[in-house]
Amino acid sequence: MIEKYYPDLYCESIRHIDLKMIKNKGIQGFILDIDNTLVAMHSKDADENAISWIAELKKNGFKVCILSNAAKKRVIRFNEKIQVTAIHRAYKPAAKAFLRAAHEMGLEPEKVAVVGDQIFTDIHGGNKVNMFTILVKPIDKKEILYVRLKREPEKFILRSFNRKLQNEIDRRKEWKKSSLRKEKSKLKK
Repeated sequence: MIEKYYPDLYCESIRHIDLKMIKNKGIQGFILDIDNTLVAMHSKDADENAISWIAELKKNGFKVCILSNAAKKRVIRFNEKIQVTAIHRAYKPAAKAFLRAAHEMGLEPEKVAVVGDQIFTDIHGGNKVNMFTILVKPIDKKEILYVRLKREPEKFILRSFNRKLQNEIDRRKEWKKSSLRKEKSKLKK
């Protein structure tokens, strides 16, 4: 079942996530990946873009948790300027890590959005525990080998996801046209 890898939302970057729409879905917290989601993989510290976006999340009343497969030292250093709940060596996509992050924020999984750049870790893990998943495009093409190897199967999944979306859009357009014809015919009577 390929759908288990589909995100609920696909965005260009964190800055393209519509926070009002997310809030309207009942989301109260965000689980965030670090590498290639908030900053480029080789960046050791949170940059101004990540710091200001996370501040915006907090200002909008969202709780925030960093969930990373990176080592403790990496996650602690990244978190110095943003000061949010942070979990290192998460072993994503393990459900346990995502549930722990939700628990740390005091939220039920259904009230949490997961933001990440990898389908097989961030999106799959969030989907397994019924979180709202948001896939963002990787910030940098420079990635470690095992991540680069996963990008090809991810492309296949994204093509399938995009076809499914297009089919749903086409079906909705047909329904709307049909509905319009019915409504017009009612007016003629």
